[in-house]
Amino acid sequence: MLRAAPLPPPPQASDPALEALVRAIIERVADKWTMLAIETLEEHGRLRFTRLGDLIGGISQKMLTKTLRQMEADGLVTRTVHPVVPPHVDYELTELGRSLGAAFCGVWIWAEEHRERIAAARAAFEARGRG
Repeated sequence: MLRAAPLPPPPQASDPALEALVRAIIERVADKWTMLAIETLEEHGRLRFTRLGDLIGGISQKMLTKTLRQMEADGLVTRTVHPVVPPHVDYELTELGRSLGAAFCGVWIWAEEHRERIAAARAAFEARGRG
């Protein structure tokens, strides 16, 4: 059974700039589309816009565009436009994007380790009539 590493203690003094950055990163990457885009690009490598959307599944073109623009602004992906007609645009994770994906891999490990307990808790909650 996998065991999660203990969390390091919080810093003694709070750095407001670092705290703001962490909150902004969590806000941006905790949404499902960013994480699914990272996962898809990690698994498949460089992808064209349409293929990326197809592989993610269920994402609108508008939302994919918004997600990829934000990821590009944060340095998580590179966008390459090829000068052909019609335009050909590729997206690829940067090293920073790959490192973020590795950091969030812990969520999958945690979910795998605790899936039965979560399912039992949800079932108990439903049985109490609170669902």
